[in-house]
Amino acid sequence: MSAGLPVASAAEEARNRTFGPLYSRNARAVIARGLLATKSTNWLVMLSGFFEPVLFLISMGVGLGAIVGSVQGPGGGEISYAAYIAPALLAVSAMNGAVYDSTWNVFFKMNFAKLYQGMLYTSLGPLDVALGEIFLALLRGLLYAMGFTAVMGMMGLITTPWALLMIPASVLIAFGFASIGMGITSFLKTFQQMDWINFIMLPMFLFSATFYPLSVYPQAVQWLIQAMPLWHGVELLRQISVGTFTAATPIHVGYYLVMTAVGMLLTTVRLRQLFLK
Repeated sequence: MSAGLPVASAAEEARNRTFGPLYSRNARAVIARGLLATKSTNWLVMLSGFFEPVLFLISMGVGLGAIVGSVQGPGGGEISYAAYIAPALLAVSAMNGAVYDSTWNVFFKMNFAKLYQGMLYTSLGPLDVALGEIFLALLRGLLYAMGFTAVMGMMGLITTPWALLMIPASVLIAFGFASIGMGITSFLKTFQQMDWINFIMLPMFLFSATFYPLSVYPQAVQWLIQAMPLWHGVELLRQISVGTFTAATPIHVGYYLVMTAVGMLLTTVRLRQLFLK
């Protein structure tokens, strides 16, 4: 598209390309804009999000861990309480980073800055916007995962080379939450509605076997917890952290693959409905 092409012509070009108005293969433009904005205004917010799970690990893993002692880890082996909760907190960190970028950040851009409307008046399609925004959320999740894994290493909580796979697994977790989060945010119009996101995330954080084994809950509650996405992330990273894999491991991975696919489809459809009427 030439620099002087009118907006109307850009929209017509978008409708006539191979993938129609959905995708122009230019998500990198959305990513570049997001990285520039993060560098100039949001880096302190991103940094603060990293420290929350680290502080939980120190207070709960070291403080409470001194009282709890050893617990049974995946495969039945005895591990320290800190080693037990660290992978769970890593999953929480990946979730928090992805959800923040794909919900509150997207909510502001969509309803106040009107950023996506401007993007979609160019040759960009809704899938370009979705991929770009979700990539930014994944980048944040990756940075959190690398930093938290480094903290685990410094605390002596990494005992097997398999534990390094927690980093790509955390990105997969972030991908699932980011794609679903952006799709859900497209339905929300007020700050009061956005509060429901925190209302849902808090119980997931507390009850997804983050600090206690699933077996401590009644059977009915166990079924509810096992339906939560964070539980699958906690179990996946906990297994990877000690290099113990079971038949449930591919189920945890598959859960996030399906979650990602559904979220991407929902986000693309919603952006098209909202801005390409």
